Amino acid sequence: MKVSVSIIIPCYNQAQYLPEALQSVLEQTYENWECIIVNDGSPDNTKEVAQEWLIKDARFKYFYKDNGGLSSARNAGLDIATGDYIQFLDSDDIIHAAKFEKAISLISKSEEAIIVSNFTKFKSALNNTVPTFWELKKESLNYHNILYNWDNSFAIPIHCGLFPVKYFLDFRFPTSLQAKEDWIMWICIFRNNPKCFFIEDIQAYYRVQTKSMTSNSEFLNANYIGALRYIKNLVNHEEYEQLLLLNVERKSNLLIEWQNKFRIIKDSNSYKVGFRIKKILNKLGCLSILKRIIRLIK
Repeated sequence: MKVSVSIIIPCYNQAQYLPEALQSVLEQTYENWECIIVNDGSPDNTKEVAQEWLIKDARFKYFYKDNGGLSSARNAGLDIATGDYIQFLDSDDIIHAAKFEKAISLISKSEEAIIVSNFTKFKSALNNTVPTFWELKKESLNYHNILYNWDNSFAIPIHCGLFPVKYFLDFRFPTSLQAKEDWIMWICIFRNNPKCFFIEDIQAYYRVQTKSMTSNSEFLNANYIGALRYIKNLVNHEEYEQLLLLNVERKSNLLIEWQNKFRIIKDSNSYKVGFRIKKILNKLGCLSILKRIIRLIK
């Protein structure tokens, strides 16, 4: 029997992008798949869009649930998936038409290996690519790199991976997290040193959105702290201590870097002139008026 793939697509308020994601699934040259569209209580027209694709191909399936967040939606998909392998795909992202065929050609069902493909970022259209800031490599796909360097010099978009379903028999995404839940998944999978293949060709496309949750630093920091608390119960004491120490060191270095930048600015002539102007305006009682004018201009 051919290896079967279950694609899980959680959807919330991104119906405008969903057709592109579903089209990239439909165009797969490997045909033994099911695609589970999970509507996470979305207030937009996700249902209507999904219904169109159910008519196009019986391999598309639709599931509605009350809103519970990304992790909850992925978990719902895992609960009903029937495939030998799991492919996660967010509703605004895209996969290459040859992704499954290339991945499955590297394995046999008995090997149950993880296959990670390379990726690129894009805005609005696939030909409008954005720098990724880091490059995925085979040697970077290991437990310690994932644990210690995640979001510092390294991360793996979740749709780069194709995973044997066995890794999700006892794992579900933590619903207490609204971000960094994928980091938890990669840690849980790679702590057992799984067999892993890497495809250098770009097979996954990550859409960059300026107003997405992942561009909100306060939101990300809060969930990073939440992830650290969760990880405490996943790793041993020495690993957790090392992870915390690395975080303290990195934050300290970043603070020093910004202090040095501020010192350079403060010593510049333009800063000194601006400071003098501010003092004069203060004395004249004009500063509050100026601030109001600036707000009106904005």
